[in-house]
Amino acid sequence: AKYPEIKSLMKPDPNLIWIITMMVLTQLVAFYLVKDLDWKWVIFWAYAFGSCINHSVTLAIHEVSHNSAFGHYRAMWNRWFGIFANLPIGVPYSISFKRYHMDHHRYLGGDGIDVDIPTDFEGWFFCTTFRKFIWVVLQPLFYAFRPLFINPKPISYLEIINTVIQVTFDIIIYYVLGVKSLVYMLAASLLGLGLHPISGHFIAEHYMFLKGHETYSYYGPLNLLTFNVGYHNEHHDFPNIPGKSLPLVRKIAAEY
Repeated sequence: AKYPEIKSLMKPDPNLIWIITMMVLTQLVAFYLVKDLDWKWVIFWAYAFGSCINHSVTLAIHEVSHNSAFGHYRAMWNRWFGIFANLPIGVPYSISFKRYHMDHHRYLGGDGIDVDIPTDFEGWFFCTTFRKFIWVVLQPLFYAFRPLFINPKPISYLEIINTVIQVTFDIIIYYVLGVKSLVYMLAASLLGLGLHPISGHFIAEHYMFLKGHETYSYYGPLNLLTFNVGYHNEHHDFPNIPGKSLPLVRKIAAEY
């Protein structure tokens, strides 16, 4: 009500289409370049380069889940584009993420519904420095399997399509480029979403360090690689505004 100009930011960001396409093509080139390297270099480049791209792609999929690429009037275009963006990650993720992420926005912090929040078991067991280290390393696995235990949903036809397309793509990579390219792809996702500097945003966003405050924002340089996901209070207040415009939200309504 105080700043009606914020509504003008609620529109799709077509630049996402070209940025995401370039990231997918970049990883395809990387798959080709690593196919004959020694294993140690395959893993090195998976962590040093591929992890950054794949983590960024997951946040691009987050943008697409909010229909930021083609807008709400072309919702299915966003779903198909999300499946395309999913390819270099190696694991079918886009469609399922969309379904659970909407719950995360509607029921932030709700036990049994918001699967972004660690389970009681995780909070109880991973309570020492070493165990927390293991938890961070394996975070992608917890993130993937937590919904199956906390809030399982019936499989949708789009999830089946996402899975078939992804598995077909993985098989093609294996047969055309070899096992090293496939391992590079999967390692980039596992390492990039685990013990990696970019993954700090997972902890910064939604763990309650101050009672009652379930969302935090980060305004540092890693936002350049993460579609401004660090502007997280702003994102939860206005999920219809693409990441590109979230700094303007803060600029317009900084006191909030």
